[in-house]
Amino acid sequence: MQTTDVDTPPKGIVMQVLRWMYDLRLVREVNVLIAVLAVGLLISLATPYFLTTNNLMGVSRAFSLTAIMSIGMVMVIITGGIDLSVGSAMGLASLITAMCFDAGFAMPISILAGLGVGMCFGLTNGLLITAIGLPPFIATLGTLSIGRGLMYMITHGVPVTPDTPPAFSALGQGYVGFVPVPVVIMIILMVIFALVMQRTRFGRHVYATGGNEYAARLSGVKTNRIKLYVYILSSTIASLAGIIGFSRYLSAEPASGFGSELDVIAAAAIGGASLAGGVGSVAGAVLGAALVGVIANGIVLLNINTYAQQAITGGVILIAVSLDVLRNKLSGMNG
Repeated sequence: MQTTDVDTPPKGIVMQVLRWMYDLRLVREVNVLIAVLAVGLLISLATPYFLTTNNLMGVSRAFSLTAIMSIGMVMVIITGGIDLSVGSAMGLASLITAMCFDAGFAMPISILAGLGVGMCFGLTNGLLITAIGLPPFIATLGTLSIGRGLMYMITHGVPVTPDTPPAFSALGQGYVGFVPVPVVIMIILMVIFALVMQRTRFGRHVYATGGNEYAARLSGVKTNRIKLYVYILSSTIASLAGIIGFSRYLSAEPASGFGSELDVIAAAAIGGASLAGGVGSVAGAVLGAALVGVIANGIVLLNINTYAQQAITGGVILIAVSLDVLRNKLSGMNG
C-alpha cells in the first residue's frame, strides 16, 4: 500500500507567522490584553464564580463608565495634556440632569443639559490652556475644585432623586440580549473613536500635536484648536458617563464622580498612553480600565481586603509604565 504524505505548510510561511507573533510583543494593546487574560485566568483558577456570565457582565458594567471616560482622557494625554476635571464634569452632569427631571423637563432636554455641562467644562479648560496659557494640570485642577464646590452649593449635601421615565432608566439598567447597555455604549464609543484616531486627519493631528507640537505647528496643524477640541470631547464624554451612572442608580449624589479622575488616568496609563504625549490608543485605554476592573472583581471574589485595591492598582500602574519605559529604551538601543 502506498501512503500519501500530509501536506505541510512551507517553511517560509511558518517563519512569517512566528515572526508576526514575535512582533506582536511590541504592540501595547496586545500586552495589556494578555495581562487582562492572565489575571482573569488566575482568578478563575482560584474561584469558580469568576467565569460565570452574570459575574463577567457585572464586571463589564462596573468598569464601563471608567472605560468610557478613559476614551476622552487618552486623547487629551496624547496631546501632552491632562484633564483632572473629568470627575467633577461627570458628577455635575448627573446632578444637572437629575435637577432637570425634577423640574419636569422632558428626557431629551434633561440629557442635553447634562451634556452641556461637560461641553462647558471642556471649553473652559481648553480656553484656559490655549488662550491664557495655563498648564493643563493647573487649569483642570481649578475647574475640578469649582465643579465640586458647585455640587455642594447646589445640593447642600442632599442627593437629588427625581422621577424618571422607564426609557431613561434603561440607559443604565437595561440589557441588549445579556449585555448591559452601558457596555454596549462603551463598545460603540471605543470603535468610533478608535477609527477617528487612526483613520482621520483629526486623529493624525492629535498625535502630531503630542509628538512634537512645534513641528506640527510648522506643518500647518492648528495645535491650539486641536487641544481645545480634545478637552471639549473629554469633558463631554465624562458627562455622558455621569448621565449613564445617574440612570443606573436614579439618584444624583453630591459626591458623585469624586476621585474617578484618578481611575481614568490610571486606565489610560496602564493601556500604554505616555504622559509625555504622542503615544496611546483608545483600545489600550479601554483595556486598561478592564484590567483594573478585573483586579477589583478578583479582590472581592477572593475575600481580599478591599482597601488593598488602591495599592494593587498603584502597583499595576508602576509596572505598566516601567515596562513601557524599558521597552522604549530597548527599542532605542536596537535602533
